[in-house]
Amino acid sequence: MSDLIELFPAILALTLLSVSPGLDTLLTVRNSARGGVAAGVVTSFGICSGLFVHAVLSALGISVLLMQSAVLFGALKFAGAGYLVWLGWGSLRQALRGRAQQASADAVQAVAKRQVSYARCAREGLLSNVLNPKTIIFYMAFLPQFIDPAGAVLAQALLLATLHFVIAMSWQSLLAVLTCRVQGWVRMPALRVLCHGVTGLVMVVLGVRLALAKL
Repeated sequence: MSDLIELFPAILALTLLSVSPGLDTLLTVRNSARGGVAAGVVTSFGICSGLFVHAVLSALGISVLLMQSAVLFGALKFAGAGYLVWLGWGSLRQALRGRAQQASADAVQAVAKRQVSYARCAREGLLSNVLNPKTIIFYMAFLPQFIDPAGAVLAQALLLATLHFVIAMSWQSLLAVLTCRVQGWVRMPALRVLCHGVTGLVMVVLGVRLALAKL
């Protein structure tokens, strides 16, 4: 019980971070609309798996090295920005194709599901998280506050990452279910085009902002 009380501030911070709208939310909702609940959950699994990468890197001090090296950190930032733009361009192309085809609602839904593979959803989620330099900064600032340097640092970092995984996975899975509950709207061709267009545009803007940001 005492351990749970000690972890409460960390759980609270991780919960607030998980429910805050951002790229993770956007990617989960997009893939859920394209491929159903399973696609959204798999995307979330990929995203949340990246948390363990950040936890290990932070515990081993590699993140510190990245932050102290302007060249390495800049390369990571531009890699993440480029990946965001690429994802956004993919959504914009889908919007353009949907508008040009003017297909029926059922045909559009069938094509969208054929285009979505679970491996791709997991890969998109993992890469979007691992290539996000803001996640590195968060873990470098967040983890030391709840880690006892006299104890096993890596084990404590992995415990916090596990808590983050459970919280974020639960929230994003709920978002996937809620997204598919309105699938009757999503099947409307005009709305699908709008959703893909808006999602793609937001991702491109986020990518450009990340590339220009001074982190």
